Amino acid sequence: MRDRIYILMAQLPDDKVTTYGDLAALSGHPHAARIVGGIAHGGPENLPWHRLVNAKGGLAVGFPGGQGVQRQLLEQDGIYCDERWRIIDFEERRWRPKL
Repeated sequence: MRDRIYILMAQLPDDKVTTYGDLAALSGHPHAARIVGGIAHGGPENLPWHRLVNAKGGLAVGFPGGQGVQRQLLEQDGIYCDERWRIIDFEERRWRPKL
């Protein structure tokens, strides 16, 4: 599962975000969102983990450096958050490739 998550994250377009649950489902394990979170925390630093958000488009509480750092990285990609730390246009930005 870990390798599949890495492959999917590498395919994530620069202007999109994805969720823990979406990655779990895309990897063939639809009920493994928490496992995806564990994989993300130990994953290769060259992958865009800052574009991984919760099911409501919220920033990760456990992001290294905090939500402020995740927000800064997202803004560098042209992705903006509201005052509640949620992606503003979440449904438009959400990456859900067809398999």
